[in-house]
Amino acid sequence: MTKNYPCIRTKLPGPHAIQYLEKEKIFVSPSSTKSYPLVVKSAKGMVVTDVDNNTFLDFTAGVAVCNTGHNHDQIISAIKSQSDTLIHMSGADFYNPLHIVLAEKLSAICPGPHAKKVFFGNSGAESVEAAFKLARYHTRRTIVIAFYHAFHGRTMGALSLTNSKLNQRRHFLPLVPEVIHIPYAYCYRCHYGLTPDTCNMYCVSWIREELFKTKVPPEDVAAIFVEIIQGEGGYVVPPKEFHRALYQLTRDFDILYVADEVQSGMGRTGKMFASNHFDIVPDIITVAKGIASGLPLSATVASEKIMNWAPGSHASTFGGNPVSCQAALTTIKLLEDGLIDNAAKQGTYMIHELKKLERTYPIIGDARGLGLMLAIEIVKDKETREYAPEERDSIIQKAFSKGLLLLSCGRSTIRFCPPLILSKDDADIALSIVEECLKETIQSKL
Repeated sequence: MTKNYPCIRTKLPGPHAIQYLEKEKIFVSPSSTKSYPLVVKSAKGMVVTDVDNNTFLDFTAGVAVCNTGHNHDQIISAIKSQSDTLIHMSGADFYNPLHIVLAEKLSAICPGPHAKKVFFGNSGAESVEAAFKLARYHTRRTIVIAFYHAFHGRTMGALSLTNSKLNQRRHFLPLVPEVIHIPYAYCYRCHYGLTPDTCNMYCVSWIREELFKTKVPPEDVAAIFVEIIQGEGGYVVPPKEFHRALYQLTRDFDILYVADEVQSGMGRTGKMFASNHFDIVPDIITVAKGIASGLPLSATVASEKIMNWAPGSHASTFGGNPVSCQAALTTIKLLEDGLIDNAAKQGTYMIHELKKLERTYPIIGDARGLGLMLAIEIVKDKETREYAPEERDSIIQKAFSKGLLLLSCGRSTIRFCPPLILSKDDADIALSIVEECLKETIQSKL
């Protein structure tokens, strides 16, 4: 069956888009980054339509948010029904049945059989802030360890953990003190120049043998914050042994293991949480993005023993909004009823095809990912692995001009995070456009 998308009808940006872009410059803060001039009018399923009626195949899912696809019929129905009953009554001061029902469901689906409790916020950064505060509160310790290339958010506490791009931190110092950054298991670009088959997880043993014996007293460390798969840092998938070794380290020194699953959670990797791939049970887990199919909601989930802070310690006026909670419950059901399995199936197909492109085109240094959290790292040379941000950006811009929405991550990487409703036909359309863009980018360098 022939698809009627993507379909580019105007020069990009189109005339209506240009009008909005001009107003944006006047009225909207310039602090966020925009990859290309996409001005969205509507979206449904895998397709985004701009204000000039150009249609695009979306491999961004609103930055890994619309896991159930844009405007899923069941999500819309749940939102409308709940809006007729109750839109807001703050969970910080009153009791909300949906707040409680969703907390019970999250407690059940998050890793581990132990009893858990949930704090609700509105964004990934808020879930990290809550986890940061809870870790210090529970342990009465001050030091927190995070990783190079990590992204945990842009509010001051979350930003203190973030180590992804310099412009995210520039002019905001001083940040929250006692945050130590160390190398992640980015094996394609190992900080220590080692290889995973022989390194014995040196990046973890270094913490034990060097960091804890020279600079950081382990008894003062409250938590290690770690993305199970690094997101903004480049969609970096570490070896299974990394998280297992890191987890064991936290057990040995009574340190909290805090898993940031804001981008990797809610079925994105072909399991409900990426932690499930690594057979670990985090002490605290942060959840957002895909939890409510586009409505603002986040959750910080911790064991009952850890989430023991006193009333008034932390709260949110809007966190756990009834409409968002109903959307989340519907989202989880859709994920459990087949979308997680589809993410695993289509992800297996996609990574196989991306690996073929890696073998074919010299500017792809590495193709990697789990489920539908996939990436290709663009390099100037496969041997030197020199970053190629200009070539990466060129591919993304060319894809946009052909009707495929992609996003960058890391210093030189393209990510693929489509809605989990992805079909093989849509995957093939995207792969074909990417290959065209690779060819054109290589040709332009000759």
